[in-house]
Amino acid sequence: MVPKICLVLTENTIDKNIQLIERYRSWIDIVELRADFLDPQELLYIRRFPKLARIPAILTIRRFLDGGAFKGGEGSRITLFARGLSFADTEPLNNFAFLDLESDVQASSLEEAAQAFNIGIIRSVHSIKAPIKDIAAKIRDIRRTDEEIVKIAYKADNLADVTALFKQTQQLNGQNILIAMGKYGIPSRILAAKLHSSIVYTMPREYIVQHHLEQEFIDPITLNELYHFRTINGETSIYGVVGTDTTRSLSPAIHNKGFERKGINAVYIPISAVDSKEVIAFADCTGIAGLSVTHPFKFDIIPFLDSIGPASTACGAVNTVLFDGGKRRGFNTDIDGFSRALQAFLHVRSLRFKHIAIIGTGGAAHAVANAVHLLHGKACIFGRSAEKAKQLAGRYNFRWAVSDLASVRTLKKYSDVIIQATSVGMHENEDPLEFYSFSGSEKVFDVIYTPEKTALLKRAEAAGCDICNGYDMLRYQAYKQFELFTGGSYE
Repeated sequence: MVPKICLVLTENTIDKNIQLIERYRSWIDIVELRADFLDPQELLYIRRFPKLARIPAILTIRRFLDGGAFKGGEGSRITLFARGLSFADTEPLNNFAFLDLESDVQASSLEEAAQAFNIGIIRSVHSIKAPIKDIAAKIRDIRRTDEEIVKIAYKADNLADVTALFKQTQQLNGQNILIAMGKYGIPSRILAAKLHSSIVYTMPREYIVQHHLEQEFIDPITLNELYHFRTINGETSIYGVVGTDTTRSLSPAIHNKGFERKGINAVYIPISAVDSKEVIAFADCTGIAGLSVTHPFKFDIIPFLDSIGPASTACGAVNTVLFDGGKRRGFNTDIDGFSRALQAFLHVRSLRFKHIAIIGTGGAAHAVANAVHLLHGKACIFGRSAEKAKQLAGRYNFRWAVSDLASVRTLKKYSDVIIQATSVGMHENEDPLEFYSFSGSEKVFDVIYTPEKTALLKRAEAAGCDICNGYDMLRYQAYKQFELFTGGSYE
């Protein structure tokens, strides 16, 4: 069963909500009218909505305590539900298809009226502050009839809370809607079919951007066009990118495009996590076939692996994991990806006679340092931690320095090419080299690709420097990962 894609409507007028339906009609199966967001005068006309919408619709009036906007009394809320059911039509599409009633609602007359006109009941629980531990028990407690759909939505505090949802789904009976909310819960939306969830809820792109909800919701076009949601089934191989926050990653676009072009039944998803242990547990539970590993897990995940490839051994970091026959194998494609991107940027094949500054000591910096070494460059590692900078530099007989004002003279000596290899700069106005003044002769490469131009790159460009962000590095290393994942070429 392919879960239905539901567009949640939170505009303050019925007309605005109808306009949204028209915009997204090709990508959705059902809509949820959140009547708790309607202006008071609009509530008088909610009965008209199904006929205007011309698509199956859920009527929801969510209470404030459940994360909704309705602050009135329970009696007035039940009256509004009754208004939505009044004068039921013999044509089913002119009626609401479902009422969403919270598990503690006692309104037998309302439910009997709904049943009389074949209007379904979604019995819902929204735990907006904490996860629900025993989902099967909760469903047994609240389901009143076999025909009801039980909806369980809870806030996931970490990836382990999402793993628990996938683990328990095999124990569940009847029709259910299962959602882990928040950035950790994004996989529960994309992989709703794996959860046997009846409905996946999406938001209009406009609403997501306006309210800065990119970490929590997916719009229906992205769900269809990027993740090919309707084709995900029991045979679909799952891949993903894992880090502390992967919601802005461009990797899903690259890999899913490759899967589509090659006709491979696979999906690549963003996975945010707190630590490597919960990443492995999630992968084992969901049957993930491969992972791209980003900040800050490129070192931490190594103890959980059965083997690592030569490139990972050389640089001491992993950015790719294959789950193969019960074995976890680690690889590093950052070195290859960075080398190709840097050579294209500088229009050279070798870094011989180049003096290069590498900013950072993390996983990306380890790959960069190895690539610079293989390309015969002379480098100095600049890190906030003297110990880490010294340790990384020692691998390749590079120089090292602490990244601060006292090291400006050293930085100038190694400024033919400056490579920024930390996560600093992903947020606006962060500049790891704010103490350094560009002369305009430096070539500046920042491994960050979102934003397209970091504060560092903007400042370097203003000084006349040639600049390059990390998108080509991302693209080239992803092509190499794709080969590891599928055994075939991306390009």
